[in-house]
Formats: sequence, C-alpha cells, structure tokens
Amino acid sequence: MESNYRVVVGEGAGQVVFSQRERLTLIAGPCQMESREHAFMIAGKLVEICKALNVGLVYKSSFDKANRTSLSGKRGIGLDKAMEVFADLKQEFGFPVLTDIHTEEQCAMVAETVDILQIPAFLCRQTDLLVAAARTGRAINVKKGQFLAPWDMKNVLAKFTASGNPNVLLCERGASFGYNTLVSDMRALPIMAGLGAPVVFDATHSVQQPGGQGGSTGGQREFVETLARAAVAVGIAGLFIETHEDPDNAPSDGPNMVPLENMPRLLETLLAFDAIAKA
Repeated sequence: MESNYRVVVGEGAGQVVFSQRERLTLIAGPCQMESREHAFMIAGKLVEICKALNVGLVYKSSFDKANRTSLSGKRGIGLDKAMEVFADLKQEFGFPVLTDIHTEEQCAMVAETVDILQIPAFLCRQTDLLVAAARTGRAINVKKGQFLAPWDMKNVLAKFTASGNPNVLLCERGASFGYNTLVSDMRALPIMAGLGAPVVFDATHSVQQPGGQGGSTGGQREFVETLARAAVAVGIAGLFIETHEDPDNAPSDGPNMVPLENMPRLLETLLAFDAIAKA
C-alpha cells in the first residue's frame, strides 16, 4: 500500500487537511494535559484564534509525558481521565485531537477517542508499537528521531503502510548536535515530503535543549518564530506548536512553549509565509 500525499482528519466543520499544496493545518495545545478546566481554557482560545485566521486546528495534549529528564518530572493526568476530557473537547468544539502513545497496549484504547496517534521521536523505530498504531486505522503523526537522517524515515513510513495504514504524517523536530542541543536542517522537509507523506514541522520541540537544565529540559522559545518562518517558507503541510498561558510555570516543556497571548500574531505572520510558499 502506498502512502498518502494528502491526509484528511476529523468530521464536518472540524475536518482538517494535511497537504504540501494546501493551506497549512495547525497542531497546537499545551505540552501535557493538566486538568479539564485548563484544557478547555486553552482549547477555547485556540478555536477563537484559528477561526479568525481561517486555519484548521488539531488540538494536542499529552496524557502522560513518559520521557522525562528526571524521576520527579510531572507526567500528566493519565490515560483514562485524559480520554474523557478529549471526548468532551471534541463534542464541544468539533476539532480533531492528537496525543502521544508509548506502548502497544495504549494504541487501541486511545484510538477509541483520539483522531491522530502520535509516535514520540525516541520510539519511531519501535516496530511493534508502529504496527499496533497502524492497525487502529487512525491517522499517525510520527516524529523523526533526533538520531535519524530524514531519508531514514522511508523505512519508518513503510512500517505503517505495510501494516495497512497510509494515513501518516512525518514530523521534523530537529537533530541532535553535540550535548543538550538540537538543530533543524530545512533540507529534511522536502526530503521527507519526497517519501510520499505530508510533512509537519514541530517548531517548539526543535528549540528544546534536552536535559539542558540539569534535572529538566531547557529551551529557547525566542527562536520558535525564526525556525517556523523558515519551515513554512520551504513548504509544509502542518505546523506543530505547543502553547501555554504561563509557560514559565508549566509542568513540562515550558522553556520552549509559545505564550498563548503571542499565538495570534505569530500565526498571522506564518500564514502569510505559507500563502507565498504555496502560491
């Protein structure tokens, strides 16, 4: 089975399209799900922003941040509680939702509610996990491992398609460069698009400094816009941005999340770049 150059997710007015040739779709939300009230607050703000800018939205949040720098790192509200919140968010706002999965057993359970299953970068070569995710029939957003070249994603993509699921997004989030540093090679975007799947650029995890604060991950959120502009100018199907109303006090990934109040101006700028790139 061949992969899809165009992936459609969701239903009705909330349906979104991921395509290198069409207006980009936004994947956004807080790093981890903190509470029902917080999820609804962020979701409501994002819906307002995206409606005003006429951009498709997929709401993202993690029920469990399994890959923490230290044992004391906060991980989220857990699978069962998060699925209830995701279901209510979908009913209220109509948008598709995305979350990470970490084990084969989680795939089927999460797929009952969630529209896009996300494979974390460190797990992108875990064959059994990829096959289990593919067999749910849900769309997949697989993050390129920091340790892989973009052309290596050909084999990752093939694991999904050979398992009967062509609805795959390939997500760039930087490559390891020395200690505590990631770099984004914009050549990766057209290379991965050439493999036959829509490409998403993760603008917030690309500015991470893994383990950079000793007991937690650091980041340079001041460079999110710089990298996002470059990626959108190259041409991408989707943009992944984590956001929070108070990133400096967020339980995870605060240093690289975009303040919620900055999202309208940032997206307006990036959509202008997107229009030029796809003219």
